[in-house]
Amino acid sequence: MSDTVYGWTSAWPATLREGNLVLRPLRRRDARAWREVRTRNSRWLAPWEATQPDALEPVPSFGQMVRAFNRQARAGRMLPFAMCLGGELVGQVTVSGITWGSLRSGHIGYWVDERVAGYGVTPTAVAMATDHCFAAGLHRVEVNIRPENVASLRVAQKLGFRPEGVRSRYLHIDGAWCDHATFALTAEEVPGGLLMRWRRHSENRHSSHNSHLATLQRHTPEGP
Repeated sequence: MSDTVYGWTSAWPATLREGNLVLRPLRRRDARAWREVRTRNSRWLAPWEATQPDALEPVPSFGQMVRAFNRQARAGRMLPFAMCLGGELVGQVTVSGITWGSLRSGHIGYWVDERVAGYGVTPTAVAMATDHCFAAGLHRVEVNIRPENVASLRVAQKLGFRPEGVRSRYLHIDGAWCDHATFALTAEEVPGGLLMRWRRHSENRHSSHNSHLATLQRHTPEGP
């Protein structure tokens, strides 16, 4: 893939900031914090986790995962962000399946620490990542969510992602092939940026964007 054509050298690596929420590349030195958050949230995340259909396929180590992510990111096929709130790792937002040519599309996946769920962290992070995708030259971003995952459905709905229907037995999740509801946005649908639209939505709900960020700050988890 050509960096000159797609401008990928300015798209990755990247650090995105909104208040005290930062999206940055996932690093190998994040291993301890990542494992702590994942272990503590194992029951919260398990029902929505992608799994390997072949049970004999080995699970990669954290270091192997980060190296694979970095290769994909350098090739313009992925944007693997760590989600950090007040300096603490609280989740991930990953844009994967990036396709160029006449499609220029990718899909966003995310997980977040249960302790910060419900405070606008995830929709803010998804909005930031979506805007970055459009700035990098993608035309379409989609999110695929299990219909039973009410919290994740709310993220797509809050951000105004357009429902496109249900894909039958689309992904292998928690040990089985599961249906997923698909939501999407194209660049033309958010000419001023998705983050700006989400800010306006937050201001309507909380009187001002500053009060929204103050809420995030009060719920920043303590370090391990």
